[in-house]
Amino acid sequence: MENSATPRPLMSRTLIVFLFTMILANISSRMFNPYLPLYLKSLGASVSQVGLAFTVTMLAPLAFQILGGWVSDTIGRLQAIVIGSLAASVGYVFFIFADGWGWVLAGMAFSSLAGSFVAPSFQAYVAEQADPKRLGKVYGLTEGLFSVVGIIGPLLGGFFSERFGFKWLFWVAGITYAIATIIRVVMARNDRSVRAGGERRKLSWSGLKVNMGEMIALVTAGGIVTWMLVADGVIDVSFSVSNQFQPIYLQDLAHFSNSQIGVLISISSAVTMAVMLLGGGLSDKLGERVCIVGGGLLVAAGMVLFLLTRDYLGFVISFGLFGMGGGLLGPAYDSLISKAIPIRLRGTAFGLFSSSIGVISLPAPWIGGILWDQIGPRAPFMVPVIGILLLSPVVWFKFVLPKQTPREELQAAAEGIDS
Repeated sequence: MENSATPRPLMSRTLIVFLFTMILANISSRMFNPYLPLYLKSLGASVSQVGLAFTVTMLAPLAFQILGGWVSDTIGRLQAIVIGSLAASVGYVFFIFADGWGWVLAGMAFSSLAGSFVAPSFQAYVAEQADPKRLGKVYGLTEGLFSVVGIIGPLLGGFFSERFGFKWLFWVAGITYAIATIIRVVMARNDRSVRAGGERRKLSWSGLKVNMGEMIALVTAGGIVTWMLVADGVIDVSFSVSNQFQPIYLQDLAHFSNSQIGVLISISSAVTMAVMLLGGGLSDKLGERVCIVGGGLLVAAGMVLFLLTRDYLGFVISFGLFGMGGGLLGPAYDSLISKAIPIRLRGTAFGLFSSSIGVISLPAPWIGGILWDQIGPRAPFMVPVIGILLLSPVVWFKFVLPKQTPREELQAAAEGIDS
């Protein structure tokens, strides 16, 4: 009886090791991701071609994001992550030996494929290791610690790309990722847990159809899941129009070096990490929609300042606002998805929500490149501001979980605990 009354620790030992591999792997990716547009330009790509490149690489999440979540639900979280890790390892080979921007495009495609398996498994795994009553706090802690990748990665990337060139950057990043992959393989081989909600199943078309049928029913029911998917699509499109051009804007218009750009990104991540450690608990107390709306408005304010400022201090404040907004948004949004989706569908659901999966978002980076060329460099960055302002009232009125009876709450809590 004493053991059953002892509160579960926020993070289990397995979750800590798992989070370490995620941090190591993502330090690797954050070392080069912010500089990919600059790498493409150095290999001869124009701004429009950079937008086209990011549009093409969105095909992999479009095709595999939901599939990766279903694989995670079926054969296990760690096993799905290993599949993604091996795909990403192939991508590093293309990055290292690229002699034209087309080869970089192939590496980006493999990296996108890897994310389709890793991202939904990470979020679902955290939910299953957490106390349901402290879900927001657990997401805040794990995502807060995870945010260190955004501090270390861009600083290292700026240093290596500026001092030694992009090739050395990809060698260091590739070796770092290989170490994380080896640890993940060992964890998966030693994994004795069962899949969410029962024993592991074999991959089959019938199993995929069952999962997809249940997800489609949730998405089309007109409830909170429907509105969350709509909001996710709008945000994906809005930020896909502008995100890839941020380093080019900072370099070409603000005349910052790679290291200065890396410092700005690290500042944003540091603020995100600090806010997440508090924001998760805040979402548990105040409700997820309060943090989601508040975080979105902070991001919009940061983007407005990004467009208006001319000096480095202004950009520091702008990126600080990005970090504050992300720190409030992330844990609250993940907590809400975990509460709204049955445990047996969590991987599939996170696959649906964690990336741009709709055809409508596919041409967004290409459209951003056209806006840059035809209207001006600031035009793509106005799109996410408009998107956030339009969505804020929708989130406030529609992101409300249906009320449960006490018995249903107990059953939901029991389902949320990974046995």
